[in-house]
Amino acid sequence: MSADEDYVYDEESGEWMPASEHAAKQAAADTIEVRDAVGNLLADGDQVTLIKDLEVKGAGQTLKQGTLIKSIRLTGDPQEIDCKHPGIKGLVLRAEFVKKR
Repeated sequence: MSADEDYVYDEESGEWMPASEHAAKQAAADTIEVRDAVGNLLADGDQVTLIKDLEVKGAGQTLKQGTLIKSIRLTGDPQEIDCKHPGIKGLVLRAEFVKKR
């Protein structure tokens, strides 16, 4: 810590802390963990497999169990992942229906 560093009041702890430490604490709190059906941690770019047949609303199509979804993206919601699949635009799946490959 340098003597000229700014201090910020942390509402959670009720203490004054260096601004850099407070920023690091906030960044850690903003990260969201997305887990698949068996508890594996998912990340952008992972490949997942469907664990059950899913009807895709608006597409008139059913994705079968075992379908491989490549290169997922996290949405910021701990329950949803953004996916691409041929013939379906804007596919969003719930994490509880996929398993990391």
